[in-house]
Amino acid sequence: MNGGSAHRVIDGRFELRERLGSGGMGTVWRAWDTALHREVALKEVRPPDPALAAGDPEASRTLRERVLREARALARISHPHVVTIHHIVDEGPHPWIVMELLPGTTLQDRLAQGPLAPRDAARIGRQVLSALRAAHAAGIHHRDVKPANVLLRADGSAVLTDFGIAALQGSASLTATGDLIGSPEYIAPERIRGRDNDAASDLWSLGLVLYVCVEGVSPLRRGTTLATLAAVLDDPVPPPVRSGPLAPVLNALLVRDAAARPDAARLETMLAQVESGNAPHWAQPTRTAGVAPVPPPPPLYPTPPQTPYQPAATRLRPRPRPRGSAGSARNRMPVVAAVIAVALAVTAGAVLVLALRNPDSGDGNSSAGKGRSSSSSPAPTPTGTTSPSPTPTPTPTPTPTPSPTPPAGNPTTDIWVAQLASVSKSAGTAARDRQERVLRNQGLSNVRYVDSGEYASLRAGYWMFYVPGFDNGAAAVTWCRTNGLSTKNECFGRFLSDSESDRVYLCNPAPGGGTTGRCTRP
Repeated sequence: MNGGSAHRVIDGRFELRERLGSGGMGTVWRAWDTALHREVALKEVRPPDPALAAGDPEASRTLRERVLREARALARISHPHVVTIHHIVDEGPHPWIVMELLPGTTLQDRLAQGPLAPRDAARIGRQVLSALRAAHAAGIHHRDVKPANVLLRADGSAVLTDFGIAALQGSASLTATGDLIGSPEYIAPERIRGRDNDAASDLWSLGLVLYVCVEGVSPLRRGTTLATLAAVLDDPVPPPVRSGPLAPVLNALLVRDAAARPDAARLETMLAQVESGNAPHWAQPTRTAGVAPVPPPPPLYPTPPQTPYQPAATRLRPRPRPRGSAGSARNRMPVVAAVIAVALAVTAGAVLVLALRNPDSGDGNSSAGKGRSSSSSPAPTPTGTTSPSPTPTPTPTPTPTPSPTPPAGNPTTDIWVAQLASVSKSAGTAARDRQERVLRNQGLSNVRYVDSGEYASLRAGYWMFYVPGFDNGAAAVTWCRTNGLSTKNECFGRFLSDSESDRVYLCNPAPGGGTTGRCTRP
């Protein structure tokens, strides 16, 4: 307890008793309402940097408006799983929000003790979902659903709180200047891209909360805010391994196409099935990038029925790179980080991450459908064999034929490939091997992967999955389209080499047919 503030009376009515916690937007106190003789919670909203706010009247005004918006948003909702607001104190240097005092703890504190069983997570998820449905019906998007904002009563029921950054439909956004408000690892990818007027964005965040509940890890958290935002945009979400019947729910929610997620009513039905011990069925309406789709458990990943798994024979073994190019490959990451940091300060940083990660920018690290399982016909026969055909000819035969081993002397660099997916090396080899099994289960018996750090034309730090055997990028894109992979987020052509200047050679499927990018190399 802070002795200097305890027993202070706010608005002549609320006596501060004990500090309950602090965060980036202020402090929450246990207080006594001397008028109604009951305990309440008071949120003292302070700026992250009081000295800066004191010297910036506009910042103080914006903060106060944000607090009033939170209070008004909460006042519009009466729901057992939404925290109740009683009063607003708009006096003094800082506004105060008077709320119901909820005995218990936060979901974040509970998860510090260990993950939840899938059925318990589904029960909490249903309660948070009911709170979100009430908010969405009132025209309110929460925009910061995370374990720290879910309070657990003594009986275990969940209450959603902290609507401080809610965006009311029809109102001007307080984030129009580019300020990042929210927890980066739980922000939906479309929000980072500037499209945050969809209720499905809150469902993505709820999916991440459920993932953390059962898996015990935050799958998209990285070492910096910028790296986390980049991971949210296009890093694969590791397939769940402890989720049991909840796995189809996670697979349905954690897709980057908001339109492909189930709506709230369908999600309610799915969570009810999990709570009863049953695994719901969900068929993705569109091909999207996110958690790799898996069949209903158990098992999550059956052993491929086709060609026996022989990893040593299916991976490209790159030749050693010249010392000069290796050094430049290792040193380019600090340079990229510095450029991003400067650009972030000039413009809205979260939007820049998207541009920097776009395959068309030539940064060498875009993933075709990261974390997605490809549904493809057999991979093409590699060029350089005795076959005179200039481009691979896809075949509709459902059972793929393994590619022959390249003949002696065939280079392991300076080749065009069709990139299917990539997995961050920080996710570990288990995530890499799961992704490989997913692709193989889809009929790609000759899919290969490579450590991207072995090629100067790729950005280091990833396992890149691909199919080889193309004379140029257009041929790779043709193979992609023939196998139903019609967007650059699913499959595209890439040139592998020991030259960093070749990072620009990316050939993407164009909408409606054709190609975009650089599909041939002089």
